[in-house]
Amino acid sequence: MTRAARYPAPAITLVLEVAVHTYDARLALGAPQPLPDQAALDGVDEFLSTSCAGPYAWPHKPSVVDYHATEGRSWRLTLSADGVRSTRLPTSGTLPATAAGQDPDPADASLRGTASDLVLALYGRVPVDSLKLDGDRHLFDQLLAWDPDA
Repeated sequence: MTRAARYPAPAITLVLEVAVHTYDARLALGAPQPLPDQAALDGVDEFLSTSCAGPYAWPHKPSVVDYHATEGRSWRLTLSADGVRSTRLPTSGTLPATAAGQDPDPADASLRGTASDLVLALYGRVPVDSLKLDGDRHLFDQLLAWDPDA
């Protein structure tokens, strides 16, 4: 996903850029290391809110995609012809109770992994299949191939 450069948020972008390039350099040396937790958590939030969200018409079936970091944060990407919206989901234990303990609005697909792995997947550094994927795998193929500016 190369959309990250469209709307940079200077402070977070710089930290994230350094973290991702450090990962790249360590990978080239054969010793990749995960991104620092806080930089990665901020990076997921930044990528979804600046590189995906906006008034861009989603050209496919309306869908909902969730991203869950094992560090305890989650995000939801809502895709429709009216635009793409990114929201941060409440932390575990703060959702309203449901009959079966289920999310009242389940996602069509979700990715779960460390925040570092989520960022690296969003930036195409690791394959989506290296994370825990639930639901419609095809949605991630569509997201990776989608160019909202086209």
